[in-house]
Amino acid sequence: MPYGLKTEASFDGAHFLTDYYGKCENLHGHRWRVVAYLRQPSLQDEGTMRDMVIDFGVFKRVLRSLVAELDHSFLVEEGSLKPGTIRALEEDEGFSLSVLPFRTTAENLARYFADRLLEEGMPVSQVDVYETPLNCASYFVE
Repeated sequence: MPYGLKTEASFDGAHFLTDYYGKCENLHGHRWRVVAYLRQPSLQDEGTMRDMVIDFGVFKRVLRSLVAELDHSFLVEEGSLKPGTIRALEEDEGFSLSVLPFRTTAENLARYFADRLLEEGMPVSQVDVYETPLNCASYFVE
């Protein structure tokens, strides 16, 4: 496909990896960087987005909105903490939790953001999620 766009957004979030034997089994945080790529075989041919894949403003708004949903929250794999712990963190301590139906790896977060962009009608082809400035996981939409 000959045309593409790329934009990125970041969020801060804590997580831990269940059933992992190393440092990452403990609660820790990241400045997650999410880089999304759109691809289309041709440009739009009418309206305000004529000769564009999509307006950059629209693309940036959609990605930033999705990323903002997880910003400054504790990313928790569903079923990894006892219900009483979840209740104590949310109600007693006032923590913001994002309970997700998958292990909170960079690979799964890349797929999560790709799926969410597709739901928003974006022609997404790839999403990269960086845990650190030098390490990222990629999900490729087929």
